[in-house]
Amino acid sequence: MARIAGVNIPSNKRVEIALTYIHGIGRTKALQLTEQLGIDRTRRVQDLTDQEVLQIREAIDAGHTVEGDLRRTVAMNIKRLMDLACYRGLRHRKGLPVRGQRTHTNARTRKGKAKPIAGKKK
Repeated sequence: MARIAGVNIPSNKRVEIALTYIHGIGRTKALQLTEQLGIDRTRRVQDLTDQEVLQIREAIDAGHTVEGDLRRTVAMNIKRLMDLACYRGLRHRKGLPVRGQRTHTNARTRKGKAKPIAGKKK
């Protein structure tokens, strides 16, 4: 099992898929990395040599913000919006959708479980 950017990469998966286990690397970046380093993307992680794993690790460290640094950056950006009290910051603060989605019927992921409201008594 290879360890890249503080994450244990599953060894039985293809390199292209295994790299997506790192926060901040998706399919596109994983594909770019494998092409840039000349690694066949269909190979399994267990078939990589130590040298190739080292190349991947160095390429990620050099050119990509991943894992803890990325999470910290995103959290600081959200905190900045909340401190500014701009519209997006207020939406984050209230736990509502930020990007203009409707909230009348949807947005259960952001709003949480539905809270019953006492209905009118007859």
